[in-house]
Amino acid sequence: MVSKKTMSSLAFLMAVLLIACSSMSSAARYLEETKPEYPPHPTVPEIPKPELPPHPTVPELPKPELPPHPTVPEHPKPELPPHPTEPEHPKQPELPPHPTLPELPKPELPPHPTVPEHPKPEIPHPVPEVPKPELPHPAVPELPHPHVPEVPKPELPHPAVPEVPKPELPHPEVPKPELPHPELPKPELPPHPEVPELPKPEAPHVPEVPKPEGHYPVPEAKP
Repeated sequence: MVSKKTMSSLAFLMAVLLIACSSMSSAARYLEETKPEYPPHPTVPEIPKPELPPHPTVPELPKPELPPHPTVPEHPKPELPPHPTEPEHPKQPELPPHPTLPELPKPELPPHPTVPEHPKPEIPHPVPEVPKPELPHPAVPELPHPHVPEVPKPELPHPAVPEVPKPELPHPEVPKPELPHPELPKPELPPHPEVPELPKPEAPHVPEVPKPEGHYPVPEAKP
């Protein structure tokens, strides 16, 4: 069950919310009714452009005459001594041929001894035979099958559709007419008009509305 303290705190909260809503609606109505009238924007006169003096003409400077390049005398090439000739090296002496080694006979190994097969011991497994119980099978009576008569299918005759030959129509060749492409003159567009710069409008000052201060009670912990 809800205690009396929680019920009273809920009712107080609802009353505070209703008061805050009513104060906000009254402040909005007051702002809508009392709209400030702003003065019209003043006209800004156009500032004339200053006339600049013409650019001064710079006289051409004469090119300086450079002296001619001095002639460099050709130096004689030094004569190099001839390359020395290398003496011929003596040829290596001929080595004797490799001696042939005689083939060694392969040693005869004795045959592997035959290992006799040991007979596996037969271990008897005594498994007692359990007699199976004979259960009687219940007799199921045979039900008679109902006799369904066969319905003969009617044979419908298929009409023979004659084949119609397709007419062969000649395709005449139509010559493509050659049309001349006339050159169209390019239209001359008028120059773009100069748009004067407009002054930026100043935003009106909106007064601040004081917010209603609400004191909300802290809810108590439930027992």
